[in-house]
Amino acid sequence: MPDADPFDPPGVTWRRPSPRLILVTSVINGAIGLVAAVAVAAAAQLTGRWWLWSVVVVVLLGTAFWVATEPRRVNAHGYAERDDDLLVRRGILRRVLVVVPYGRMQYVDVTAGPIQRLAGLATVQLHTASTGTMAEIPGVPVDEAGRLRDRLASRGESRLAGL
Repeated sequence: MPDADPFDPPGVTWRRPSPRLILVTSVINGAIGLVAAVAVAAAAQLTGRWWLWSVVVVVLLGTAFWVATEPRRVNAHGYAERDDDLLVRRGILRRVLVVVPYGRMQYVDVTAGPIQRLAGLATVQLHTASTGTMAEIPGVPVDEAGRLRDRLASRGESRLAGL
């Protein structure tokens, strides 16, 4: 019998980010790419260096590719609450699964930038004693982010009290 997929444990129901996160990240990444292309185009125009126009094309093509593949990257994120721990996964080429026992959680942050706030989204980040733990859940609707923060904090406190 083949081994089970280590990034998809059996019996786990994954929760995905809100589809609005695709729009938010596409707008941000598209704007960054366009600003970079305009800056290089201005440099090409002012200096008369024709080869800089090829950089503009590369930046625009890279931005278009990045925005076109954004839905796949966003949908690669997911989280699942189990009885004793929280699972957080991300990544397409380099897949990552982080398992955070509730008893190891120190605190939970909820953050949202201006564009996320306009879309009604937030990011929930878990902090543990380990600096290597990267447990971040992006694209959570604001009301769910508050409930998730409170639920995770209470589970962490109850598990920590048992130590």
